[in-house]
Amino acid sequence: MKNKMLIRSGLAALALMTVASASQAHDPDEWYVGGAAGIVNGKKPTFVPAPARGSADNVGPFRKLVIRGATLIDGTGAPPRGPYDIVVEGNKITAITQAGWPGLPQAKGRAPTDADYEIDATGMYVMPGFNDMHVHTPANDKAPDMSYAYKLWLAHGVTTVRGVPLADPVVASSEKDRSAANEIAAPRIFNYQTLGAGWDGGPIDSADKARAWVKWAAAHNIDGIKFFNRPEETPQIIAAAIDEAHKNRMGTTAHLSQTGVANFNAYDAAEAGLDTVTHYYGHFESLLKDGTIQRFPSDYDYNNEQHRFGEVAEIWNQTVEPESERWWDYLKHQKEKHVTFDPTMNIYAASRDLMRARNADWQNLYTTPQLWAYFQSTRDNHGSYFYDWGTENEFAWKKFYNNYFKLVNDYKNIGGRVTVGTDSGFIYKVYGFAYIEELELLREAGFSPLEIMRSATMWGSQTLYEPKGMAPPTGVLRVGMLADMVITRENPLANLKTLYGTGHSRLNPETNKQEMVGGVSYTIKDGIVYDAKKLLAEVAEMVKVEKARTGQAGAGPANPNAM
Repeated sequence: MKNKMLIRSGLAALALMTVASASQAHDPDEWYVGGAAGIVNGKKPTFVPAPARGSADNVGPFRKLVIRGATLIDGTGAPPRGPYDIVVEGNKITAITQAGWPGLPQAKGRAPTDADYEIDATGMYVMPGFNDMHVHTPANDKAPDMSYAYKLWLAHGVTTVRGVPLADPVVASSEKDRSAANEIAAPRIFNYQTLGAGWDGGPIDSADKARAWVKWAAAHNIDGIKFFNRPEETPQIIAAAIDEAHKNRMGTTAHLSQTGVANFNAYDAAEAGLDTVTHYYGHFESLLKDGTIQRFPSDYDYNNEQHRFGEVAEIWNQTVEPESERWWDYLKHQKEKHVTFDPTMNIYAASRDLMRARNADWQNLYTTPQLWAYFQSTRDNHGSYFYDWGTENEFAWKKFYNNYFKLVNDYKNIGGRVTVGTDSGFIYKVYGFAYIEELELLREAGFSPLEIMRSATMWGSQTLYEPKGMAPPTGVLRVGMLADMVITRENPLANLKTLYGTGHSRLNPETNKQEMVGGVSYTIKDGIVYDAKKLLAEVAEMVKVEKARTGQAGAGPANPNAM
């Protein structure tokens, strides 16, 4: 059962942006932070905090806010129901009251009548705010400041993010606190950091050192640990850190990279008490059928990104058959150990269809020229590995995804928890837009729309708050919960594409012409109502300014129907 091996995700290297002690050895992955295509001229990129929240794109919070006549998709998996009035006082939901019956006029003058602000949501859909469980913000080699990502997340209904890490410990901690105080327009932030980040206690070279760093981190506004299976992260060190993290009410997640997976795969991680496996690394190395390490070509070089990503999918035919006895034994073991799967399928989706990712409708209007330059194939930008990406590469990735879809869907079907994460900022994936793609990929994997909403809302919140020993205050539309919500005109259960900020193209039968519909209308976080369309307009203007400032054209024009 304990077969081992796995390729280290390119995206994980980004998390090594954390501030390391000068006494620590230079981290060889640190160079991934920037890249030759950036605008920082060889200097290490820095994080530029978001500007203070203004009033151009949001209103509130209010003494009393009422959302009138909405259909609820409450996040628990319950079917939609409506119409309902939702009352928010400050930042909490204080009442959810039936406003009438479907097909009949709603009563006039419904209480409460003393609202400071009302949203007419008749015919609209309200969901809990979405959780993105795997994020990094762009440094100044990708965007002028961190608000670029924040606004795109909010514009797509994301009200909580887990930074793994968001940025270096000092910046991430500050941004977490500023968001909690609503000083900036940003989702709620959970601050996970890599083992050893930020302190001056020297390298983590023993279990005792790992425990000491965890205690330090718990006292310095850090919510959890992101492991990478780096060479210095031995199984003993990781196990000690996980144990100490749980004692200090901190969460744990791991990208079980190739450099350590031969000795510590997802089966081993579950045995050690890991909370979440992010990406696919570690799963299939636990299911190898004719060995304990994935077979690589003799000229393979992990530091060659085309090798690294071109070969990783070749594991598809080296594992046991899906739904075989060992397959089910593995999934049952993960469930017994209460492991959460955070698959982040979108971040690698370009590997199976590069043309689609490169020409996505949003690239021209919403991708900064710096980020677009970073996406281009080059040997010194992490994740820009399409040196000579051909049919055989995409074939292997499609076969691999077939197995990955089955693994994730089967895990959900036996009661395992699956969440929604993106890891945007690499491989043609843009913040916010990638979140909706992840929802679509879960649908392709076999999740029903209501199961997808549960993963995006309730299950994400449970994963974030359980390590703290808290009942989640978000993730479900219920009296007493925090007022984090998403409001849409289109029914996302009927068509997830209507959640994209660029909308969905539909033929109008009256005019016989295509028109754009959909997109999130309002995102509410802590009782503050954000106009999603205004947020997108601000990002589009930021991109336009950056193109002019840098003299870079960025992505080509989008499909005219998406404009």
